[in-house]
Amino acid sequence: MMNAMGKFFLFFVLPALLTAASLAASQQRNPVVVELFTSEGCSSCPPADAILSKLRNEGTADGSEILILGEHVDYWNNLGWTDRFSSAAFTKRQAGYADHFDLNSSYTPQMVIDGHVELVGNGESAVRRQLSLAAHSQKPAQVSLSWDATGKLQVNIDSTNETNGKVLLAITEDGLSTRVGGGENGGRVLNHSGVVRDLREIGSLKQGKFSETLKAASSPDWKQENLRAIVFVQKPGHGDVLGAASLGYSGTVPK
Repeated sequence: MMNAMGKFFLFFVLPALLTAASLAASQQRNPVVVELFTSEGCSSCPPADAILSKLRNEGTADGSEILILGEHVDYWNNLGWTDRFSSAAFTKRQAGYADHFDLNSSYTPQMVIDGHVELVGNGESAVRRQLSLAAHSQKPAQVSLSWDATGKLQVNIDSTNETNGKVLLAITEDGLSTRVGGGENGGRVLNHSGVVRDLREIGSLKQGKFSETLKAASSPDWKQENLRAIVFVQKPGHGDVLGAASLGYSGTVPK
């Protein structure tokens, strides 16, 4: 016969433990996407780059994985230093956010968290406040990633509703550094994490679902052990991120 202590455990302690476990699991399935628009030619950007690297090293915020995207814009390149990681595509993406957030113009360093909020990227306390809020906001789309036997990336997405969303794939690289030879940061060595090497739209949700096996970009100039594939779902028009996941390249050689 069950004693009073056993009944107490079943009716009070066990449900609490299960609830806590469910909450923890839910948080782990709720990654936060942090985009930093930056440039090696911008003197205000190195502190923001350092914050991004710190977030990459920490890995999580309030139980949610942090997925970082360092997007180097190209409009600083005519001011004394050409950023080797810069791309007009990132400048265009940032301009889309400027329209979405009704800003007068783009600026660096700018962070965009989950496509939901933008802020100056070198203010760590403000960044962490927004990260905490994002970590506790549930996303409807669950993203699953894996490498198949041929080294291709398998992407499966299942949403709890039939909301529209575009699916994007980013390839990022950690552990990069540059000795800057001119411009506002001339003479400095800048360290970068999560540098976006490739960013492209790979499809869209159909009735809340998406499934694809595709080639993930690679290059002899990129260090395999420092690469990650990040897939996220975003509302059209540079809207909110609806779900995301990441997977390292380690142990596989994409074909």
